[in-house]
Amino acid sequence: MTDALGNTLTDFQLVPSRGGCFELTVDGELVFSKLKTGQFPDDNALAESLAAKSKA
Repeated sequence: MTDALGNTLTDFQLVPSRGGCFELTVDGELVFSKLKTGQFPDDNALAESLAAKSKA
């Protein structure tokens, strides 16, 4: 996934959780939620979401 993002990702933080929660936020904005979709994203979906957010 980092290959797809190049140098645009400079920092990230993993926050442990329970109950099947997997959410990706960028600058406080929810980009992906397993709770909403019911499934984990694949690497490409995450990379695309992050790339789209970095262009905004």
